Amino acid sequence: MDAFGGIMHYLVTGHTGFKGAWLTLLLTSQGHTVSGIALDPEPGSLYEVANLASHVKTDVRCDIRDVARVTEAIQEINPDVLIHLAAQPLVRRSYREPRETFETNVNGTLNILEASQNCSNLKARVIITTDKVYKNVNRIEGYLETEPLGGDDPYSSSKAMADILTQSWIKSFPAMPTAIARAGNVIGGGDVCEDRLIPDAVRAFTAGKPLQIRFPNAVRPWQHVLDCVNGYVALADELLAGEGLGEWNFGPGPESFVRVGDVVEAASAMWGDGATVELDKGPHPHEANLLALDSTKALTHLGWKNRVLYPESLGWTIEWEKRRFHGEDALALTLEQLAEFSARG
Repeated sequence: MDAFGGIMHYLVTGHTGFKGAWLTLLLTSQGHTVSGIALDPEPGSLYEVANLASHVKTDVRCDIRDVARVTEAIQEINPDVLIHLAAQPLVRRSYREPRETFETNVNGTLNILEASQNCSNLKARVIITTDKVYKNVNRIEGYLETEPLGGDDPYSSSKAMADILTQSWIKSFPAMPTAIARAGNVIGGGDVCEDRLIPDAVRAFTAGKPLQIRFPNAVRPWQHVLDCVNGYVALADELLAGEGLGEWNFGPGPESFVRVGDVVEAASAMWGDGATVELDKGPHPHEANLLALDSTKALTHLGWKNRVLYPESLGWTIEWEKRRFHGEDALALTLEQLAEFSARG
């Protein structure tokens, strides 16, 4: 145990973001210590409303493009495991801010890899990219880890570049056990990011306004955030056991591939209170119509599987948001769903 009392000391970059907040609570619920490097949380985010700063040993606010500050912070924290989540994660924003997107996702990843390479306590690194790293040909079958990478928009291409960079780093500097995790479209309570379907829906429903949707016929793989971050932890455990190098997919199965229009129809019905949906005809920048992962490798070698399938994942998300909207405690809601998730393991 480390001095903070945890079994292992994890450093999570991007811990103030949506996935980072859920990952922090999953790790601390398992008895681990968590430190973090990130920008300030978004107003109203899960990290803020659940006061997750009190769950973190060292909370460093830092732009990962700042190599000197990143290096100083990582060396000071000196964790056992590093999970790199920090990124510019939004497709539409990447069109508006392409330079920031590439610098954050590519150079930022390089800074994390270089700064952590010689940490004395570090035993494993998991670098998070995305399902959008694959060269997308809109096929129904899920992409395997060995298939070509690509990316038409700045976000997708920047993450593909970060993925290739990490693959090169693993081969060039093999002393530090490192793996890449690719996951996709996650949902869950407490997400406040712009241009994401469920947060946009919650903002519209709570304001009593129609939800504007862009591509109702686009098909997305809907995965609860806990299934996603549980995959990251399973991969870290595999690295600690001396296995797990390379690239890994963590996505939902075909039963969770659902049209955007069908998702918002179900979400508005679950919300009730006169929630409505309207088509935003645009114009809009390009977004992929279909992208799915084949996660057989993680199922076979890690024993990982999704525990919250669609439509239950959507139900958990809308329930969390409705109860929060009506005044319930954000941390208590999150821990309640985390306990239910853990009981299914």
